[in-house]
Amino acid sequence: MTEAGRHRYLIALGSNRRLPGIGSPRAVLEAAIAALAEEGWHIEVVSGWMASAPVGPSLRRYTNGAAVIAGDLEPAEALVSLQDVERGFGRERRGQRWRSRTLDLDIVLWSGGAWHARDLSIPHPLFRERDFVLGPAAEIAPDWRDPVTGHTVRQLAARLS
Repeated sequence: MTEAGRHRYLIALGSNRRLPGIGSPRAVLEAAIAALAEEGWHIEVVSGWMASAPVGPSLRRYTNGAAVIAGDLEPAEALVSLQDVERGFGRERRGQRWRSRTLDLDIVLWSGGAWHARDLSIPHPLFRERDFVLGPAAEIAPDWRDPVTGHTVRQLAARLS
């Protein structure tokens, strides 16, 4: 934790659809960072953006990045906050999994270690396999440790390359 009662979260951001009034996926991610700040999150650091191939049925390339944010919310509450931001960008959580989306915000790690609930697992179950998560994450939080493996984000990223 950064201060008493404050938690830090490493989040992955992704978009592969334009949003009317905002623009390209890159513009969506930049607007999402601003929206997180408006929600009360302290934005500590944001990675650069990278393009990546889609996972699953979507044919559109993604723009991805990562951010470290801090706030007073426990993981379950943080998930609700992030999903509220996603909905504000037109995200619908129904239909086919891994389809194209205007905004995806995933909790990858948090300052409290591991967390498991019905609708949320931290660390994110697939983050160790995804270069579009580990690349941006290693840029901004290279020494953050995976509480399951004990490896740093930098070490996990190096294993994928």
